[in-house]
Amino acid sequence: DPAAEPPERAGSPGLPGPPDLSAAGPEGRAERTALALREATAAGAWTLLDHPMLVLEVAGSPAFLEPDAVVVHPDGGWTVVEIKSFPMLDGSADAAKVGAAARQAAVYVLALERAAARLDPAPRVRHRVLLVCPKDFSNLPTAAAVDVRKQRAVTARQLARLTRVQDIADALPEGTCFSPELPAEELTAAVEAVPAAYAPECLAACELAF
Repeated sequence: DPAAEPPERAGSPGLPGPPDLSAAGPEGRAERTALALREATAAGAWTLLDHPMLVLEVAGSPAFLEPDAVVVHPDGGWTVVEIKSFPMLDGSADAAKVGAAARQAAVYVLALERAAARLDPAPRVRHRVLLVCPKDFSNLPTAAAVDVRKQRAVTARQLARLTRVQDIADALPEGTCFSPELPAEELTAAVEAVPAAYAPECLAACELAF
């Protein structure tokens, strides 16, 4: 909101700094992040989570994601912050690099939505992320809001179409094993039991695809 008062700086007198998100392993950090998000939302104040750990299910398996930052608003909303090294020159940046950053941030938005869904009521995850870059050719930061609704929708569709790892495993012959310690004949037979699935770029450039 351009008319809103800017948040006071975290760590200023009377204001807490970013919560400690350290824990053992990615699972522990993800749990600590979930707790910090819940506490910050209930507190109703500006809170910055520095390098939180989020979880997103990909093909039935958990993928651990680490955005640069997440901001919790006083109204309980959550915003992804993406920090990049490419500059913004006169308020604009390279379109291809901004697009790549938007696609990356959209994945974090999806993961945040999964975390929000576990709370009651579920906080609103904002689809406008904050992109922070160097200003012109200086070391000073500048930022712009980037709408990632389109990238989020595309990523969600792609994730929904992925085949679950469990479904792939269930289709294999019983006893199939891909251990590199197996004899060459057994390992070859195990690999041949899996049908080939080449990406378009493989078909275009790899002679092994034919």
